[in-house]
Amino acid sequence: MKQNDLILLNFEEVRRRSIKVWRAIPNTKLDWKPDEEAMTCAEMIRHILEGEFLYHQVLIGRGSEGLINVANPFVKKEFTTVEDDLIFSRPYRESFINYIRTISPNDLENIKIDRSDVGYVRTLGDMLLRIAYHESVHTGQLLDYLRTMGVARPLVWD
Repeated sequence: MKQNDLILLNFEEVRRRSIKVWRAIPNTKLDWKPDEEAMTCAEMIRHILEGEFLYHQVLIGRGSEGLINVANPFVKKEFTTVEDDLIFSRPYRESFINYIRTISPNDLENIKIDRSDVGYVRTLGDMLLRIAYHESVHTGQLLDYLRTMGVARPLVWD
């Protein structure tokens, strides 16, 4: 299996498991959060989907400057349901996945993504792994939200 294939498999598996968790949240609980400082379930789902779009722009621009003058389609779109947000985000997800398919093994190691404005510069390969990790962490938080709410948690270790 090639490097890109492994990276794509990781993104697909992370998203598959995230969707299982997101769909397990009752619509009546999407506005739930454990405390006033936390994101609601809906806000966290939106944060993940929007974050992937924004990270994609960072990768294309090879750094934080990729966010300059970017029209963020998520800003004007109000969250309604998990399914609606998945449909809305689908073209952005497909664009991101197609971008990954174009990356060469050489690019993974040699392209630098400059995020020095937030404290780091990393290789493209490192950044791709960080993006998937970001989603995984928040999906784990949502699993904890479900536990705290007393809602049955889906099996993500299938």
